[in-house]
Amino acid sequence: MPRDVHLVGSVPLSNAREVFAVVAAALGPRLKRIPDGETGERGDWITWLEPVFANSPALEKSDEVFRIHASATPRTRYRLKPGMSASQVTLDNLFYADIAVRSYCEFSDLKRSGEIPGHCRFQVDLVPAHSVLWLYLQDDLHAPIDPIYNAAVKREIDKIAAAIPHDQLAIQFDVASAVFARLQRGDVSSYGCTKAEMLDRFTAIMADLADRVPVGIELMFHFCYGDSNHRHVVEPSDMGDMVEMANRLHKAIGRRIDLIHMPVPRDRFDDAYFAPLRGLALAPETELCLGLVHHTDGTAGTRRRLVAAEKFAADFSIGTECGFGRRAPDTIPELLRIHAEVAAE
Repeated sequence: MPRDVHLVGSVPLSNAREVFAVVAAALGPRLKRIPDGETGERGDWITWLEPVFANSPALEKSDEVFRIHASATPRTRYRLKPGMSASQVTLDNLFYADIAVRSYCEFSDLKRSGEIPGHCRFQVDLVPAHSVLWLYLQDDLHAPIDPIYNAAVKREIDKIAAAIPHDQLAIQFDVASAVFARLQRGDVSSYGCTKAEMLDRFTAIMADLADRVPVGIELMFHFCYGDSNHRHVVEPSDMGDMVEMANRLHKAIGRRIDLIHMPVPRDRFDDAYFAPLRGLALAPETELCLGLVHHTDGTAGTRRRLVAAEKFAADFSIGTECGFGRRAPDTIPELLRIHAEVAAE
């Protein structure tokens, strides 16, 4: 049956206008939402957010060099300045709303001209504190700064919701390796000493943010195990942790969830990977998207993963396992073609 397509977020083209035009032309009838591609300085996910910490009067660079994973770019983490406390850290502007308003102007212009289908919404992707702080702050600051950072995320949601018509907007939260790599490896952190504790804590954080999104704006979640050279930072053993998190969010969030995206590694065609989907208990209005599309094995590989997934879930849209970012722009036309071909079958 024909399927919808979901774009996770990043698309490495020149600017938002080019992203809107190119993906709408390739996938318009299959897309419900279009992101601005996180182009330019935002191309490497959250690395563009360093000024948030560099400009905070209470913080300074430490001598700790940190990598989220072995092949990641090393970054010097921040610590408190002498005599400062965590409660004195101020994070006034995360820039998401400023960027979203500019991109929406391009989106609405192309929609008026007919280049973007009338049914499509503008998609904004937000990253909660646990992922951002993992990269930028020393471990001892994660627990006290998490609520401060997420309060700033809520202010960004408020600004976006005030500036963009709700029926034109979709907000997606990226639930990334700071959650799922820790769950997979059983890492001890300020977010929990056991998997159960971490699931409780991360669910509560995500539900609190989600409930800030006004009804009428679509709410989505992208689950991710990190991306390094188009492979996960840690590969999921199966979809069990993702299904557990999805079910918990469904119970904890007081408003409608419109989509949950779950990745599928390139070499997983086996029943064992997809079997936990039998336990997925979402509301009928929540769209499941599976990240089945991989550029490296094209239409044939995507079809093989899709057939494997259909044994355990009948109704789902398709996408890649992570954003298109950090890949060569000249691969994008072929990647879009794979989506279009498989979605139309």
